[in-house]
Amino acid sequence: MPKIFVARRIPDQGMNLLYDAFGRESVTVYPKDEVIPRAKLLEGVKGVDALLPILTDRIDAEVMDAAGPQLKIIANFAVGYNNVDVAAATARRIPVTNTPGVLTETTADLTWALILAVARRVGESERILRAGQWPGWGPMQLMGSDVFGKTLGIFGFGRIGKAVARRAKAFDMRVLYTSRDEVDPELDHEYHAHGVDKAALLAESDFVSVHCPLLPETIHAFGAAEFKAMKKTAYLINTSRGPVIDETALAKALKSGEIAGAGLDVYEEEPKIHPELLKCENAVLLPHLGSATSETRGKMAHIAATNVVARLKGERPPNCVNPDAL
Repeated sequence: MPKIFVARRIPDQGMNLLYDAFGRESVTVYPKDEVIPRAKLLEGVKGVDALLPILTDRIDAEVMDAAGPQLKIIANFAVGYNNVDVAAATARRIPVTNTPGVLTETTADLTWALILAVARRVGESERILRAGQWPGWGPMQLMGSDVFGKTLGIFGFGRIGKAVARRAKAFDMRVLYTSRDEVDPELDHEYHAHGVDKAALLAESDFVSVHCPLLPETIHAFGAAEFKAMKKTAYLINTSRGPVIDETALAKALKSGEIAGAGLDVYEEEPKIHPELLKCENAVLLPHLGSATSETRGKMAHIAATNVVARLKGERPPNCVNPDAL
């Protein structure tokens, strides 16, 4: 029977699929609910046929070589796979898979949770109330910003960006977007959206929501110059990848009032949070909850396990990101 190493327990929809296909004795799971220490990862992968890591695990050539030449698949439990050295895997003819297409709506929902929370100062208000510091209703107290009727700028008009735009119609918002790829004009009509360049997006948007992939050209796509170009009343939302934002520059912009606020679900050095961001009352900070619903995480687990089962049974894994390895 094959040997499978799961770097952290995933929902039962995935675990049970592996157990049913190969038996419990074939599957080893790192037992603690934490990011697996590097030494434990290198030890755990020795001699395995399949590795199922999560996005916090750095899977590089060292890990692949520690596993040995019989490693047949790296089935990442995430849509993104920047934690895996895909080039090194391809050179070793190891297919890498991901879990696409399942978290679009869930992440779009969370984006709107952040938009509403930062605009209406929800986090700050709850902290005051729970600390027993609320003196009662007052006409000048904790005033935020309306969302209805404002301009939403979407940086990256892929599946999640479009899902965010679709929800904006309920708030009668003007929607602007930037996109690396050409967008069908019919989609502009469908989403009540207009494509613009980055400068126009920054200058005109009341809310800027980031939905681009993490690429060399998108690292620190939002820094001091971008915050200076935004309205002082504008809010930045990020549910994509942490390194897209220069967190040092963002903290300075929030503290100086250069922008009104920020809602973040991802960070440059997760799980470490920039200490200056933690001091910003006008920032809503979430612990990477974008896909954190039981329905979505269950689907992700099932897809990751399906990729493993297919590969170990000699079939083509359905979500291979490096087909040259096959």
